[in-house]
Amino acid sequence: MNNLPKPTKTELAILNIMWNISPATVRQIHEEIIKNGKTSYTTTLKMLQVMHQKGLVSRDSEHKAHIYQPTLSKKETQKQMLDDLKNRLFGGSISSLVLQALGNNEATKQSEIDEIKALLNKVEKK
Repeated sequence: MNNLPKPTKTELAILNIMWNISPATVRQIHEEIIKNGKTSYTTTLKMLQVMHQKGLVSRDSEHKAHIYQPTLSKKETQKQMLDDLKNRLFGGSISSLVLQALGNNEATKQSEIDEIKALLNKVEKK
């Protein structure tokens, strides 16, 4: 797929913001981050610089304020992290992962159950 490192918990929190508002400046991203807690602008800037070095975000330096955006989409990142989890924790077995996820959730909404059934039907037809 790709050789990008998996984002840390903090990097993932920043990516979740960026998937909603990118491309964005450091200031725009920082304004969203501080809605959920206290952090300095310089911390946000440093995190984005580190994420840029890792290849998790791209940076457009053409303007006075640098513009950042995620390298991968949310779906691509979810797939990468899920594949890693499946391989490292479930021995590569998707059924073990799914059974564990479903078995640990007592309060699955009917709409989610219907969505899972529809997805299973779609997979069976392939």
